[in-house]
Amino acid sequence: MEFPVFKQTFNKPGIELLPHREPFLFVDELVAADETGAIGHYTFTTEKNDFFRGHFPFYPIVPGVVLVEAMCQVAGAAVVARNLLPEGQAAFILGSVDKVRFRRPVRPGDKLVTVARNVKVLSKLGVFALKGYVGDELAAEAEVKCVLGTKDKLPA
Repeated sequence: MEFPVFKQTFNKPGIELLPHREPFLFVDELVAADETGAIGHYTFTTEKNDFFRGHFPFYPIVPGVVLVEAMCQVAGAAVVARNLLPEGQAAFILGSVDKVRFRRPVRPGDKLVTVARNVKVLSKLGVFALKGYVGDELAAEAEVKCVLGTKDKLPA
């Protein structure tokens, strides 16, 4: 699979860009981003992701809601990396999830590579088209809207 090339390379860990922490941080690295979108990845493992113990233990798969969250976090990391929100203060609230499709299961050991396309990014709203791949296969896709803000300036 050949992924889109974005203008700016980051190679920054998600923990430096996002307010999320273990066990709910799903970006190992933001690879690149620009005004059109971003690419990042996360590897799901039984060591990092305790949900595998209970989500179909006989055939463990990543829950769909976690896949959507992982893809959203790549979009959020790109917003911070591009200085649209201040590092260390960024906060995001998921507003809507549309056009979700799960194309293949994501299992322990799989690396999810997310391509986030910026549909619209304003000062307080981000609309992103997300696609998550495992190898050459499309695993999940969605369109999401997020409220963008800082920790001290989010809607009640």
